[in-house]
Amino acid sequence: MSEYRYMLSERDIPKSWYNVIPDLPTPLEPPLHPGTLQPAKPSDLEAIFPMVLIEQEMTGAPSVAIPEPVLDILRLWRPTPLQRARRFEKALGTPAKIFFKNEGVSPAGSHKPNTAVAQAYYNQQAGIKRISTETGAGQWGSALALACNVFGLECLVYMVKCSYHQKPHRRTMMECWGAKCVASPSEQTQSGRKVLAEDPECPGSLGIAISEAVEDAAMRKDTNYSLGSVLNHVLLHQTVIGQEAIAQLKLAGASPDVVIGCCGGGSNFAGLAFPFVPQKAAGKNIRLIGVEPAACPTMTKGIYAYDFGDKSGMTPLLKMDTLGHDFVPAGIHAGGLRYHGMSPLVSLLHRAGVVEAVSYPQLKCFEAALTFARSEGLIVAPETSHAICCVVEEAKRAKEEGKEKTILFNLSGHGHFDMAAYEKYFAGELSDYQYPAEKVKEALAHLPKAS
Repeated sequence: MSEYRYMLSERDIPKSWYNVIPDLPTPLEPPLHPGTLQPAKPSDLEAIFPMVLIEQEMTGAPSVAIPEPVLDILRLWRPTPLQRARRFEKALGTPAKIFFKNEGVSPAGSHKPNTAVAQAYYNQQAGIKRISTETGAGQWGSALALACNVFGLECLVYMVKCSYHQKPHRRTMMECWGAKCVASPSEQTQSGRKVLAEDPECPGSLGIAISEAVEDAAMRKDTNYSLGSVLNHVLLHQTVIGQEAIAQLKLAGASPDVVIGCCGGGSNFAGLAFPFVPQKAAGKNIRLIGVEPAACPTMTKGIYAYDFGDKSGMTPLLKMDTLGHDFVPAGIHAGGLRYHGMSPLVSLLHRAGVVEAVSYPQLKCFEAALTFARSEGLIVAPETSHAICCVVEEAKRAKEEGKEKTILFNLSGHGHFDMAAYEKYFAGELSDYQYPAEKVKEALAHLPKAS
């Protein structure tokens, strides 16, 4: 009998997070203070983060223990299944074996609660009463709403305006867990009002929403800011995904040749791929591929430089692949991938050749997602469709070369709140956005002058 699912017990949830920093090929450049452009100190971040998360951001320890209260909540859905996509393989006519880690089984429907629970816990332990954040497609906002509800914290989410209107039920989901959600740019912050004054029809971006959430947190002593991707501690918390996958692949008697994840800020890709970095460093022939939207190709078309993480220049400067903090991507339905920068850790590994990057237009991604849905029965988020598009390309290459290979990808979220996007696809109302070279060139001209 063919096996489809490889399961671990609750006892097998990783007890620590894997830290990729000791395994980097070169040292990570430090974040810079936005005012002095000097390396940021821990005290510079205390206004918006609890000290434990600041320490995790900067630690060089190879692993960090997961607190028992966090593990207790993760047990609600972890370990997540590793599944063999046998019907998808048959539909593609490929000799490749395709496995996926199904992170869509979490209460919020994505990988995001892996870090949301940890961040809410640490903030509650620090005496914080309220958290502000941003969200693109709503996956992160709903995950943090869930986590804040668990630990008794207020939650305010600035949701990118185009996604706020595209995905109203994500907003409802946040409200079910007691959070408040507003469309960004908004009239609630100075940075939001400034953007609206310049462009009243602005669709919003993650960079703008981050500015609003950071400003909100900085104005109140009872409030901290929480980020769902990009930063080191966020990617650290996501490594439970890859650690579980390694154990499950052993049950399947398989070892991946290619590991794939979609990339916006880098969290779900890193969560799956980073635990495989030591294997690659030890000489294993394994490819780690991050997949971007062609409308916002941060790694494939951006430059590696210090840049702000937000539109208004309030955050520390990070050395990363960037399209420029002024860049506002087109309103594609993969709202979680509409970010101008990439995680510094993913960026460094990309520039060092450890991580590969590819980009695809959204129509091709929806086509791949439908092939997957009609073979495996799972409807995925538009973000995840980018990973699946890459899987299709790799599976076709295996077929053309007549080679058996094992492909692993992260199903980072289900698409149950994305029916409007699929509806528009079927109606022929979606279009591909070309790489906006001139807009990116203009945004890059405004990069901060940092070494």
